[in-house]
Amino acid sequence: MKFTLSWLKDHLDTDEPVEKIAEKLTMIGLEVEHLEDKAKLLAPYRIARVVSADQHPNADRLRVCMVDTGDGGAPVQVVCGAPNARTGLVSVFSPPGTYIPGKNITLSVGTIRGVESRGMLCSEAELELSENHDGIMELPADAPIGKPYAEWAGLGDPLFEINLTPNRQDCTGVHGIARDLAAADMGKLKDSGIRPVKGELPCPVKVTVEDEKLCPGFALRLVRGVKNGPSPKWLQQRLTSIGLRPINALVDITNYMTFDRARPLHVFDAKKVKGNLVVRRARDGETLLALDGRTYTLDSTMCVISDDAGVESLAGIMGGEASGCDAETTDVLIESALWNEINIAQTGRKLGINSDARYRFERGVDPAFMVPGLEMATKLVLELCGGTASENVVVGNRFGDDRIIDFPLTEVKRLAGIEVPLTEMRRILTHLGFVVAGNGPVVKIAVPSWRTDVHGKADIVEEVVRIVGVDKVPMTPFERGDAPRKPVLTPIQLRTRRAKRALAARGMVEAVTWSFIAKPAAELFGGGKAELALANPIAADLSDMRPSLLPGLIATVQANADRGFGDAAIFEVGQVFKGDGPADQFVAASGIRRGIASSKGLGRHWTGSQPANAYDAKADALAVLAAAGAPMASLQIVAGGPAWMHPGRSGTIQMGPQNVLGHFGELHPRALEALKADGPLVAFEVTLDRIPAAKAKPTRAKPVLELSAFQPVSRDFAFIVDRKVKAGDIVRAAQGVDKKLVTDVTVFDVYEGKGIEDGKKSVAIAVTLQPRDKTMTDEEIDAVAAKITAEIAKKTGGTLRG
Repeated sequence: MKFTLSWLKDHLDTDEPVEKIAEKLTMIGLEVEHLEDKAKLLAPYRIARVVSADQHPNADRLRVCMVDTGDGGAPVQVVCGAPNARTGLVSVFSPPGTYIPGKNITLSVGTIRGVESRGMLCSEAELELSENHDGIMELPADAPIGKPYAEWAGLGDPLFEINLTPNRQDCTGVHGIARDLAAADMGKLKDSGIRPVKGELPCPVKVTVEDEKLCPGFALRLVRGVKNGPSPKWLQQRLTSIGLRPINALVDITNYMTFDRARPLHVFDAKKVKGNLVVRRARDGETLLALDGRTYTLDSTMCVISDDAGVESLAGIMGGEASGCDAETTDVLIESALWNEINIAQTGRKLGINSDARYRFERGVDPAFMVPGLEMATKLVLELCGGTASENVVVGNRFGDDRIIDFPLTEVKRLAGIEVPLTEMRRILTHLGFVVAGNGPVVKIAVPSWRTDVHGKADIVEEVVRIVGVDKVPMTPFERGDAPRKPVLTPIQLRTRRAKRALAARGMVEAVTWSFIAKPAAELFGGGKAELALANPIAADLSDMRPSLLPGLIATVQANADRGFGDAAIFEVGQVFKGDGPADQFVAASGIRRGIASSKGLGRHWTGSQPANAYDAKADALAVLAAAGAPMASLQIVAGGPAWMHPGRSGTIQMGPQNVLGHFGELHPRALEALKADGPLVAFEVTLDRIPAAKAKPTRAKPVLELSAFQPVSRDFAFIVDRKVKAGDIVRAAQGVDKKLVTDVTVFDVYEGKGIEDGKKSVAIAVTLQPRDKTMTDEEIDAVAAKITAEIAKKTGGTLRG
């Protein structure tokens, strides 16, 4: 939400400095994200006249200008490359030491092509006043030389930008912000009320509301004989100051009402409306050419305003092009209505429309301001465009439900820990629009219609505390007692955190995808059960709870590839759903690599910039399991995986057949085709919940592990084994010979082909021995090597390759 200081002062009588207003806004819950003060930023810039503009001796496109800055001194030499730099031009000058916001530099004395330049003549783009950088600014010839440009141009109007929480719809209008500041002693609220405009003729258009749940209230009025031209300067300045483009008086009035009073309106060209208006559900397949120039296909869940010819407006979100107002408009219908918040949000999401009207209606506008808002808009139309107003047509409830809360005065002390006298509490709440009746110990508080978020006693306490000041809430330490501290994080939270860190350390980027996916994708990955289908999905392709993280990650990788970023390595740690009960919900860690996004090989495996393969996914999965505390020595790698994995390029990680921890490998081409993704992609997914908890051990002091002072010894072995023998079995056999002495066993080569019998393969391993007590002799090393050879022969039938 953006507004300027002068706009705020339309509603708040205040002399408080800008910085204090910004601080108070943040303290009362309306966080100021940005404060832009052009006058302060552009203070060093002065209006100046070019006395002479001569050709640069060493550059055809540069001119050497002598500039009168109005300080009474000699003209200043400036080298300028603007095509409009000429003698007699009045422009804006910045001296050395000035910060240039459009270039993000601080100006200094420089030498350009051998000629000294002691300042700069500026364009609008360099001052961030517009995107015009074709030449330096040209001011009127009578502009006062030497005067600050910002002061002369009237730029001394600071711009606030606040970040609203979703419950504060009342502060999506400047009037609501002023009300909060007045309650916080920052000024006096200007609220003279809105007088009704007397109707001179009956409104010829009738309104029918078919479903009052979608439209609780609707007000309409005709203004005949208007002249729709450019809006006055003050209104254009209000809109341009917050980044809106003025269009014409009628449209600008509705935009002004949206930001000034948080009351979105819509205007129809009355001559383009055929017959009466009907508020109804759209029919499946109906279309609307909206004011943004796009055509939207509607369905029966959406609320529309239609006439005899068809849909004229998407209720509460955007009007239609067919009935829009233009320079030829002479009769206008002004609409002010109330809409169902949930329906507005659902429709906006389905159609991908984010309008200022939707932003307010889906949060809930003030129902009691429906008719007064229509009166205020009518008054502005008559003042700016002329014409004759009709009587109002009002359908439905023009007021909201009354909300009265029985509030114990001790509640503020109980919940917030601060004492607030009844007189101060009454003052605060009265300024905020509440009505307080009674003197205690329990008072009755009537909630104003514009505070649709206030429903209970805690909400009243929040209102009082935020105005009194959250900083007044005392710090209260919790009683710790004598019991030992319990862990803050649960085991699954610790595993989640460690898994994320492990994958980030492997060069992968975290992604967060929807927990809902399309039904075909859910069925492809083992889901799609009826109990996991959403009763009211926000979109057709978000209909089922995800059984796996991979569909969302695949869609994300493909979206990046479609935009030219083909190499990707992303991961996600989140919940997956196998059934409708808590026991069927798991936390999984998944990742995908695409293109030249392999994990760099270490040691003897040099991979360089090679495409990612199944071994990268395997390494990712094992890194997650190791970080999450899985017993790595007990893990088994089994060839093959689920149906969405390539049968010959995937594997399963398990601790026995009954406890499958995860899968890794290349995704099946059929799965990628079904998800409309380009392959190949390698992926992994492990279930963190299935990692067995570590066994509790006695808390005895352990000796400090010291690095051995003796050189490790590495020996290579190559064994001829049957093709069906797993390399993991060879590794485990070598590790089991002496677990203290054998510190590492890795496979560095697997070979089949010339020199190897059919049905056999060669598996080469590197074994690292780390002596602890003394340097090993050749005889001792040979003895260990013999044990390794014998153990592998016993467990796998392998023989040393000659």
